[in-house]
Amino acid sequence: MSFSRRDVLRLSAAAGLMVLASPFLRPGTALAEAFAAPPLPYAENALEPVISARTVSFHYGKHTLGYFTNANKLVADSPLTGKSLEEVFLAAGKDPKLTGIFNNAAQAWNHVFYWNGLAPGGGAPTGKLAKAVEASFGGLDGVKKALTEAAMGVFGSGWAWLVADAGGKLSVVKTGNAGNPLQEGLKPLWVIDVWEHAYYLDYQNRRADYVGGVLDKLVNWDFAAKNLG
Repeated sequence: MSFSRRDVLRLSAAAGLMVLASPFLRPGTALAEAFAAPPLPYAENALEPVISARTVSFHYGKHTLGYFTNANKLVADSPLTGKSLEEVFLAAGKDPKLTGIFNNAAQAWNHVFYWNGLAPGGGAPTGKLAKAVEASFGGLDGVKKALTEAAMGVFGSGWAWLVADAGGKLSVVKTGNAGNPLQEGLKPLWVIDVWEHAYYLDYQNRRADYVGGVLDKLVNWDFAAKNLG
């Protein structure tokens, strides 16, 4: 994946300067002992009126940061110490004994990917991504329809993803709970969170209104394009 924002934070620790890696480090990247959640790429009120500052405050400040806190605690006592966040959740997802690590590490990764995939103003895909969307979905309306159906088709909590396969063909998939398309060898390009905490303060049970608002006004197509490569 390619990202335009710096995802590595540095903090002073008692033992000296410790590098805290972003959840987007590729497998094999050198990693220190802990994961750090990147800050939001915009102000808490930047996504209004579709997503309120209150929702962003709770969703990022409580849920997203909570997953990072829990992942750090759980990984510190496991054989996965020193691996990237992506490596951690992919490995933990294959071991039933590491379900707690998987849930928190994958949710940490998923959430930061979600936040980076949103931007005020929305827009439309361009360039290579636009051509891929046209080829796979018949255009912007088609990909929005596919994402809406996937998001509304998640029973309970989960995610609706725009992904690319190894040949660059696009599709839309849904995952439950902490699931991630990387587990199936697919490249995530963009995602919408349909856990209730993503929208309940603003929309209560009206998931469709939240999904429609995000797809019409908040999709960061530049982010998706960079992930396509």
